[in-house]
Amino acid sequence: MANAIVRILTEFFARYGYWTVFFGVMLENVGLPIPGETVLLFAGFLAYQNKLHIVPSIIVAIAGATAGATLGYGLGRRGGAPLVDRLLGRFPRIRRRYDSSEKVLLKHGHWAVFASRFITGLRVFAGLLAGVLRMPFWTFSLFSFTGAVCWALTIGYVGYFLGSSWDRLVRVVGRLDLAALAFVAVIVVAMLLIRLLRRRKLQ
Repeated sequence: MANAIVRILTEFFARYGYWTVFFGVMLENVGLPIPGETVLLFAGFLAYQNKLHIVPSIIVAIAGATAGATLGYGLGRRGGAPLVDRLLGRFPRIRRRYDSSEKVLLKHGHWAVFASRFITGLRVFAGLLAGVLRMPFWTFSLFSFTGAVCWALTIGYVGYFLGSSWDRLVRVVGRLDLAALAFVAVIVVAMLLIRLLRRRKLQ
């Protein structure tokens, strides 16, 4: 299975280069079941082997994630719940994942948009859900973009630093969500502490 993934991704990167990263990540963030995270991991893997450059790969991934999530937001804002019903009505399993993601977004708001980058199911639906739920656009954009930056840096460099062995990288991916969520938690705590310190200075 891993060898098949390597072969397919290698062919795409050989033909389309960085566009593979952009569209792979973008389409996933619009709401399509495209393995955008795997595409970025493989870009980091190829960068280790000097077949790509890691910094442009990460920048392109950030652009793709931001563009895809913004497009998903626009679709959700414009079409609302009726659009979701039409798109997902025939796919009950995907609909259940969408409903689970909706509960997370309703509970955690813009922080769920930020953390969604590191959660596969939520990452696919975050933009669409934010639009359907009428989250203010600039709030969504801020947390979506900062989440995209943190996600692309983390995933890109995981692929790069484990680039000596694709099999090893595949094994690590299974534990990646937990590590990434821990990374997000550290960032959130740091931001809250900075905000608290600023408030105390103003008092």
